[in-house]
Parts: sequence; structure tokens; C-alpha cells
Amino acid sequence: MLTWNDLLEKIYMGEKADMECKLAGKAVPQSVYETYCSFANSKGGDIVLDVEEDKSKSNPKERFILRGVSDPEKLREDFWNTINSQKVNANILVDDDVYIVENGDIALLVIHVPRADYTMRPVYKGENPFKGTYKRNHEGDYHAKEYEVRAMIRDQSSEGNDSTILEGFTMNDIDMDSLRRYRVMFNTSHPDHVWRELPDQEFLEMLGGYRKDRRDKSEGLTIAGLMMFGTGLAIRDEFDNIFMDYRDETGAGEAQRWTDRVTYDGTWENNLFNFFMKVSPRLTENLKRPFALKNMKRIDDTPVHEAIREAFVNLIIHSDYRMDAGVLKIIKTADGFTFTNPGSLKLPKEQIYSGGNSKARNPHMQTMLRMIGFGDNAGSGFPKILNVWADNGWQCPELDEDTVMNQVTLTLLLSTGQSEDLSAESAEKSAESMHLELLNSLSARQREIFEFMEKGKPYSSQEIADVLGVKLPRTRQLLNELISLGLIQATAATKNRRYIKI
Repeated sequence: MLTWNDLLEKIYMGEKADMECKLAGKAVPQSVYETYCSFANSKGGDIVLDVEEDKSKSNPKERFILRGVSDPEKLREDFWNTINSQKVNANILVDDDVYIVENGDIALLVIHVPRADYTMRPVYKGENPFKGTYKRNHEGDYHAKEYEVRAMIRDQSSEGNDSTILEGFTMNDIDMDSLRRYRVMFNTSHPDHVWRELPDQEFLEMLGGYRKDRRDKSEGLTIAGLMMFGTGLAIRDEFDNIFMDYRDETGAGEAQRWTDRVTYDGTWENNLFNFFMKVSPRLTENLKRPFALKNMKRIDDTPVHEAIREAFVNLIIHSDYRMDAGVLKIIKTADGFTFTNPGSLKLPKEQIYSGGNSKARNPHMQTMLRMIGFGDNAGSGFPKILNVWADNGWQCPELDEDTVMNQVTLTLLLSTGQSEDLSAESAEKSAESMHLELLNSLSARQREIFEFMEKGKPYSSQEIADVLGVKLPRTRQLLNELISLGLIQATAATKNRRYIKI
């Protein structure tokens, strides 16, 4: 929850992709529910009622006028009643997401909308997702296009997207040279595997590249099978929106945009397996290879080599190949690498950075690459990249999601970021100083609550309200402000909630 000062700072920064101010008066504006949907389907954000924007003013304090809600409790209740009705298809909020921030006589209602889980998107108004789905850009809310809605519906499947049988595509559409080279690599990696002697179709079926549907008796190549091993012509027949592009710009100048490029030029079958095998050596060829032995054999790979290939694997397994316009783009520069794929993030950034939870759009492609030694176990790939970059003292890899262009870009820079290497003692002193500064910034009421509470002892909001002699809603607001500052924590559900000093 935002404190008054934090909220004010955010308001004066202006409306943007994660912030929307609305004039409310005595009723919740209907446009709130469009913004609710757009935030839920994009990156989340905050809706603030009751703030009026005078677009003729440039000074933020003159442009955004804090009107204040006359009856904030009623407005909050009205919002909850509507959000739980048929106005929208899903309520993804919890009690603490809708709260009142007060300063003197001014009360503002804040609605914090998190990003919806991929299994719940799209979130939409009314009964028709193709008419009621909204997304967010810097200019505000906009109706999602049909292909964007279909992408969200596809992502709801926990089994991924690449097992779909493609009607009319058979083993005749497989580039047998690509498949043979893959099988050589598979056999080398798994000399005793039971799949080694299987016919090509059965082998591909075991990998998820060919499938038979027992219910409707259909069978054929899957998206995984065609995209990984198909002929270029067959892939372009089904996925004419997909474009694979690698550019080496390390020695480029004004007269020359790149020094090396791999894209479709008619000289190779442009499936994903070929693209991966052609580009991977180019990505890592200039990296240092310190001399090392293992079992009396030289090791040519380093953790950096592995991390860059992991980024390439992620590009393939997280792409949405059904997007309206999809480019798998890799750019190599003297400073590092960028990997761009079509689609959005299925998981929030913080979950991806922490690892342990993989939600690949194309799990069968992931299996195909892992069976020949590329790609880590589920959920560990991105943290591995982070660890390698941290070990080298390089800037933290940046994962950027563009929900308007519907693409994700991973940037890996081979340069040292500015960071402070604090000792344990100095870090502890720094933490103590920050804590003291935080306590000194508390309002009189906040400090009164904090000093009254004993560490580790649970209190109800009513207990604290009785001690302070303050109304219960105001007490809850003060407690929520202390929670947002990290000084206390709440336990249990709303009715049995208790507050504990940390």
C-alpha cells in the first residue's frame, strides 16, 4: 500500500502505463472497469479516485487537482459490489488492493490492480472477451486486438502451445537432413536410449513433434515438430508471420550495418533446429576460453558460453509463434547481446528472476533441445544466467516486456555495472541507519501505534483503535501504512486479521 507522500509523488509524475487518475465524485466512474481490465492484462497498476486532471496546465501540482472522495467507505463498497458482479469476468483483487489514503480532509481511493495470472487472462468487461478485453499503453487503455485476445486464451493452457496438431501437415513436411543431424546428436548424448532405433515418425512422436489424438482420430505434425524440423516452405505456409534473424554488429559502422547475418536467404531450411545450430557458434566464437582440463580432456565451454546458449534456448521455448507479427531476433554487439521473441511474459518478472518455476510456451521444443544437451532443468535457466553475470561482475541482465508490440527482449551486457561492495559490518550499520530514518519519518499517529505494539505480539485493529481513541477505518488505514513501510505485518483473513510488530 502507498503512503500519502508516495501516492502524491506518483500522481505528480503523471498518468503512465501503470498509473491512472480519475474524477469520481459520489460514484465510481464506469471507465474504472476498463482500466482494471487493461492493468490486469498488461503489467498491473494503480487507479486513484478522486483526482481531476487539467490538461491545460503543465505544472504537475496545478495539472492534478486532489478533489477527495466525500464518502470513501461507500465508494469502496460500491466498487467491491460491482467488481464481484457480472461487470467483469474475473475479480483478481484481495481486500488490501482497495484502500483509502487520507491527508487532513482529503481522502483518495486507491485500487491496486496486479497483473493477472496467465491462467486467468484475458480479464474483460461483459461476456465477450473479443469485445471487452483491454490492454494498456502509455496513452491509456485500448481495445485489445483479436490476435492479442487469442494469444491470452492460448496461454491459459498449462500444457503449453506447441502440442497442437497442424491439419494437413505430415512427415513429408519434415526436412529429413535436419532430423538426421538431430538424431546423431541425440544418439551421442544417449548411447543406450530406447528411442535410438525407433523409426523417424515414432521417434518424433516420443519427442512431441508428431501426435495422434485418440478422441477425434486425427494425427499429424505438431507445432513443435514443424517449427523444429520442418522444411522452410512448409513452415512459411503455416507461419508466414515468423521471421528468424541474427545480426553480428560488433564491427559495424555507418557504411555497414552488420558484419555477419543469418536470415532466410534460400540457402538453408529455415527451421528452428537449423537456426539454433547455425547461430550458436557465432554467438560465442569471440568469447575467451581459458585453458581447463576435465578427465584429461580440454573443456572449451565456460559458464558464459552456457549462459548465452541458455538465453537462446529461452528465446525459442518462450516464443508465441501464432502472434500476428513475430520476429526471433538476436543481435550481437561489442557490448553484449539482445534476444527478442514474440509474445508476452507468462509469469511476473520477479518470479522469473527468482527461478524454480518454468512455464514455457513450448515445452516440447524445450524437451527436444534439452535431450541434445541444450537448456537447463525447468525453472533454473534464467537464474543460471543471472548467477554467471553476477560472478563476472557484469550488469544484471535486463528482461523487458513490451505489451504493446507483444515482444520480450533480454539484454546481456558484457560490462561492469556500478555496485557497492559493503562488508557485513557496514551493511548492518547501513540497515540500522535506514531503520532509524524510517522511524523518524513516521507521523505522530503511526509512531503512537508502533511504540504501543510489543514485538511479536498479535493485535486486532479494534484493540489498537480503542487505545488510540481513533475510528476503526482510520486505524486500519494507519496499520496498512505501517505494513507498506515494512514495520509490521498482518496475518490471517480479514475477519481474524492480527497485526504483529516485526
